[in-house]
Amino acid sequence: MRIVLGITCILPTIMPLAAAQDVPTDPPSPPALRLEVTEPAAGDIKKQVSDIAKKAGAKKADAKKTDSYDSMVKDFEKRLKASEKEYEKYTEKQDEKWEKQDEKWEKQEEKWDDQDDENTALSKALKKAVVSGTSNTKSMKIVGRVHADYWGFPSTDGGVNVIETGDRDLSVQDRIEFRRLRFGVRGDVNDLMEYRIEMEFGGGNDVEFRDAWLGFKELGWLGKVLIGNQKRPYGLDHLNSSRHNVFLERPFIIESFNQDARRFGIASYNTSEDLAWNWRYGVYNQRLIQGTGLYNSDHLQGEIAGRLANTAWYDETSGGRGYAHWAVSGTVAFPDGSGGPFEENEARFRQRPEARTVERWLDTGRIPGADRYELLNVEGVLNFGSFNITGEYQNLFLQRDSGFSDVFLHGGYVQASYFLTGEHLPWNRKSGTIDRVKPFENFFVLKGCDGCTVKGKGAWQVAARYSFADFNNEDVFGGVAESVTLGVNWYWNANARMQFNYIFGSIDDRGLDDGTFTSGDYQIIGTRVMIDF
Repeated sequence: MRIVLGITCILPTIMPLAAAQDVPTDPPSPPALRLEVTEPAAGDIKKQVSDIAKKAGAKKADAKKTDSYDSMVKDFEKRLKASEKEYEKYTEKQDEKWEKQDEKWEKQEEKWDDQDDENTALSKALKKAVVSGTSNTKSMKIVGRVHADYWGFPSTDGGVNVIETGDRDLSVQDRIEFRRLRFGVRGDVNDLMEYRIEMEFGGGNDVEFRDAWLGFKELGWLGKVLIGNQKRPYGLDHLNSSRHNVFLERPFIIESFNQDARRFGIASYNTSEDLAWNWRYGVYNQRLIQGTGLYNSDHLQGEIAGRLANTAWYDETSGGRGYAHWAVSGTVAFPDGSGGPFEENEARFRQRPEARTVERWLDTGRIPGADRYELLNVEGVLNFGSFNITGEYQNLFLQRDSGFSDVFLHGGYVQASYFLTGEHLPWNRKSGTIDRVKPFENFFVLKGCDGCTVKGKGAWQVAARYSFADFNNEDVFGGVAESVTLGVNWYWNANARMQFNYIFGSIDDRGLDDGTFTSGDYQIIGTRVMIDF
């Protein structure tokens, strides 16, 4: 194979040589021609042939690549021209859209201008007709609150059932109610005079008013003077707004000695320049008139009441996360306990079981022969960061007409609370009361752009309270009550929250209308959702 290939390759070289030497083109005989092709020579020839083939193949491949590249360039140029045409069409359409949008915006701006003119005219009309009632009133602010409750009674003894239902075997019924449903207005007539009126719609058709007063400011040593229905100045838990209180309902002693708190009166409010001291005092009528609007009697049944409070320590550096407060308050009251069935006698002290029920489970009834009583209250608050402890103790000394024994009633409470999320219970030094809690983070649940859920936890507070009251003395048998309340508050934001209370309590030696006595234990669940504005 190698020899034949060698001969075939060298014949073109041998033939010219033979002609040059006058060698016949046709050799005389095969033996005359001797070609010796060695094995090494055949290998070299094969390598040369292989190299030539590779070079030829490479040139063909390069040619193919060149053709392919040229084709790609032409295709790209073709696509580019098509894209340019499409972009030109898109730009033209987009310009048309923007022109139309500009026309819409111009029309919308014209509408806004017209609306501004209407709003200006409406605002002027409202100032004259709605906001203040007169053109001279400086301001008006709408206020309100909604408190929606559920109360359950998982356990009540027969002795408690008798008080509530009149039947030992008929248990206390669960309740769903609007505890408060208030709406009102307040504001300034001018720089030196203010007003407030707030209505309570929580009683359904029995609409009542709550705060209803007019006030004068900057009256020298009198400070601010309010005339009308306002809170009497004893009992910290009553002076605290229901918007801010830690527990759903107030302690036995606080509500009993100052039922619904507000009375018609004239009172002065003032503070020291450094806000370390604040005081209030006034004269009041003892009758609760917010449902009737009047008091009609030949006996005034007046009282003189006051409170002196001191913020002994307030940590300015931390924004009030630490403070200490104490106060003393009291009243001298003159009820009408003489003659008749005592219908006009305001010497009556009663309270529900620190929950919402039909009947008052503590009730002295109208105490006959009541002539005068003095009330003394002491209170204290300590706050260290997220932890707060508060307590009050009240004593009532009742003097009666001859033939009746004087009566002593008393009680108190202590409570502690803690914010699990780090907030604190703010303190208002001007009024000597707790203030609005502002969560570090509001409660919310939102869907994020990436599909994930984003959440805010709000503020969480836990609390516990021990409360007691003793309304049994001499011939008065209003009952002796004790309770422990555990609470959780979830603040959704500064204006809304949810509260939960679980109450363990007992009523002992409660006198009934038939002359018998009753006692019993109970457990109560309370839940409230609330908002104020």
